[in-house]
Amino acid sequence: MIAKISSGKDTAGLIQYLFDTKKAKDHTDPHLVASWDGFAPDPGRTDDFTATKKLLVADLDLRVKQARRLGRAPERHVWHCSIRAATTDRHLSDEEWADIAQRVVAATGLAPQDDPDGCRWVAVRHAPDHIHIAATKVRGDLSTARHWNDYLTADRELAAIEKDYDLHQVVRGDRTAAKRPTRAEQEKARRAGKERTSRERLRITVRQLVSIATSPEEFLNVLGGVEGVRLDIQHFPSGDVRGYKVAVEGDTNAAGEPIWFSGSELAPDLSFPKIAERLTGIEVPPVTESGSQRRPSPWHQATAAAERIPHHLDRSDDTAAQAHIAAFAEALDVLPLIAPGHHLRAQLQQAALAFERASRSRIRARQDQARALRGAIRALRTAPVTGDETGLAMFLDITILVVIAAGRWHQARRNDQQVAATHQTLIHLQAAYERAADRPLAALAQHKPPAHTVDRHAQHIRAVLPDYAEQILDDLAWPALAATLTRAETAGHAPRQLLDLAARQRSLDDARSTAKTLTWRIQRLGTRPAPSERARAAQARSAATARATRSAEPHVLGTSPQPSATASHPRHR
Repeated sequence: MIAKISSGKDTAGLIQYLFDTKKAKDHTDPHLVASWDGFAPDPGRTDDFTATKKLLVADLDLRVKQARRLGRAPERHVWHCSIRAATTDRHLSDEEWADIAQRVVAATGLAPQDDPDGCRWVAVRHAPDHIHIAATKVRGDLSTARHWNDYLTADRELAAIEKDYDLHQVVRGDRTAAKRPTRAEQEKARRAGKERTSRERLRITVRQLVSIATSPEEFLNVLGGVEGVRLDIQHFPSGDVRGYKVAVEGDTNAAGEPIWFSGSELAPDLSFPKIAERLTGIEVPPVTESGSQRRPSPWHQATAAAERIPHHLDRSDDTAAQAHIAAFAEALDVLPLIAPGHHLRAQLQQAALAFERASRSRIRARQDQARALRGAIRALRTAPVTGDETGLAMFLDITILVVIAAGRWHQARRNDQQVAATHQTLIHLQAAYERAADRPLAALAQHKPPAHTVDRHAQHIRAVLPDYAEQILDDLAWPALAATLTRAETAGHAPRQLLDLAARQRSLDDARSTAKTLTWRIQRLGTRPAPSERARAAQARSAATARATRSAEPHVLGTSPQPSATASHPRHR
């Protein structure tokens, strides 16, 4: 159920509208289903509509007129709430709608239960799927009703009503969403031939700059240099930055003045204090020099940092977990800027826009818990841009698992809008991943090793991953995985131990293509220095123990500490 609440000055005008059957086509049978005392005159059930309507308006306005004589009546004394059921809900009876109306006026503070001084109100039903509540805000003691946050309290009560009446449960927010563009902003953008409003364009720009900046000062410097964006920085008397506001060049109001938006007007997490908190203390790891093996590539560093996020969501406290989700959102924000292929950027941009809603909740993030990921993300901006999409495909493979984990985390905390946002994000990430992975996997497959080497790797697969073996060997990505195992073996790694280590990193049950997932994991593991003989022996003993455990418990490898992803998501990779 959805409530819409407004205030007004004209009781008679509202009642006239609610009982009108001529101008409003959906007003089929207007009548009262409930009132403050159960005896209010009903214009919909009388032969003299005009006279009865006047009586009802007079009764509703009685206390307003009394308070007005004392100079105590509120200027906008009319409270109007419409409540609509979902199209899939059954038609409720008048008695059920009456109970719903009574619960809503009680919850909002207009007419608390068993309060003889509660406000006067009526509930009008003029269509099968909704009612309107009309009330006057003056109480019996002639004071004005205290109904602050009435939309939130009404919405909270409607959520309980949906459960009690077994109705469709609406996805509800937590007041952390970015403000939506107004109708006027949307119409203005349409007239100008723009796909997005100025507010939306500025929000995207600021979020992307936050994702690449390494300090608050750098963020402001880069923002000030963006073509087509005007920046105004506000300072405290001490000279410290207090905040900022931005405007699109050429976007003006009727007086010809720029239409400014502060950071908090773009999104709750884009105010300058919150940006400064996120950007303070970021250390960007050095980028690998060409041909150097001293450090992994930035893509490997970012992937390694991101792949730990599901563990943090499972094991860390909520404030740390929220910080990792927010940092991951920055990773998605930066991808459209650095993706090597133009054909991927539209899907990556859509994924970032969708996940923005999932990046915030009522839990305050402890930002010092996500420094590694933020540093790795910013190292990507200095990495050379080439046509090779291997690093991006590897990173996207991990992002899909992270989004699934974030959806579960939000679901456990009943963050309905954030859960819905993760579902939308997965659609775009999966599409981007499939396109990014095609060329690197095809290139690997061209280096397929000799048949006897492929057969030997197949034996390793059957020994280490018996539950997945046939699925992997029948996969179109198997030649790419075989080539990757051969490269790692040439570099001094033991393929069987690499497979075991890759499988133990996390469950493979979420993988749409187990062969592709193992390819990326082994590529990352294969870039590490090859272990010594002593280390190999220790790894072999550990692998043997793990295989013995899996033999005793055949499904341990596929077991996850969280419910299976298929409970709330399709297989995504």
